[in-house]
Amino acid sequence: AGVVPLWGAAVAALAVAGAAAAAGALLGPYDMVRSVLAVVLSVAAAEALLRHCTRRFGGVTGDVFGGLAETAATTALIVLSLG
Repeated sequence: AGVVPLWGAAVAALAVAGAAAAAGALLGPYDMVRSVLAVVLSVAAAEALLRHCTRRFGGVTGDVFGGLAETAATTALIVLSLG
C-alpha cells in the first residue's frame, strides 16, 4: 500500500481505458463510450472504497485489496450490462 505513485496509477488507468476503448470500438461508438465509462466508474468505486477503508481501519489489508478487486469488477460488469 502506498508503493505505487499517483502518476503510475494514472498511467495504468489510462492504459486500461485506452484498451477498453479500442475493444469497444470494434462493436461501435456507443460500446466504445460504455467501455470507457465502465473503467472510469470501476476506478472511482474502488478508490472510494479504498479511502473509506483507510479512514476506517487506519490502513489496508489483503482483504481490503480483494474487496477492491471485487468492487471494481462488479462495477464494470454492471455498467457493461446496462446497455
